Amino acid sequence: MQQEEIIQKINTLLIDEIEVEESQIKPSAELKKDLGIDSLDFVDLFVIIDTHFGIKLKAEEMSGILTLQDFYDYLFKRINP
Repeated sequence: MQQEEIIQKINTLLIDEIEVEESQIKPSAELKKDLGIDSLDFVDLFVIIDTHFGIKLKAEEMSGILTLQDFYDYLFKRINP
């Protein structure tokens, strides 16, 4: 899967499932601070990623992921090892 496909899918999922405003979605946006993703949203996000990409995320893997670009890059590496 190409990185652009991953970005589009993640953005759509954030808007539709996590209810992030489309105007907030920028690669430099911080997941917690700028997008307002809290611990319950992360649980939902983990389930959504598993459902749509078949990847099981763990909280400890997410500790270094601060921005949306970090998240895109992380998923790209997991999908395309």
